[in-house]
Amino acid sequence: MEARAVARHLRISSQKVRKIVGSIKGKPVETALNSLKFMPQKSAGLVMKVLQSAIANADENANLDVDSLIVSNIIVDQGPTLKRFRARARGRGSRILKRTSHITVIVAEKSV
Repeated sequence: MEARAVARHLRISSQKVRKIVGSIKGKPVETALNSLKFMPQKSAGLVMKVLQSAIANADENANLDVDSLIVSNIIVDQGPTLKRFRARARGRGSRILKRTSHITVIVAEKSV
């Protein structure tokens, strides 16, 4: 059995989130939460919220034992890009791309 949680349209580049995700994939949930708590990056806080939501979903909906959960998979996809412009010299404008991302966390019970 597994449970999942999804956060969509987060205002951070998916490239920045993927740096954090690699360090917690496959670890027990308690260890993953503890390591995310002490990371200084913005994306660590966002991933931690989605992970906590997945744990709550596992507890409430799937009736899984929270103590035996591991982070089985984390998927970070690119969301829609907000296109803005910035005024430049001589009447020109340059494009600014404000990227978004979708984070999916899947937790499962540790296989014995």
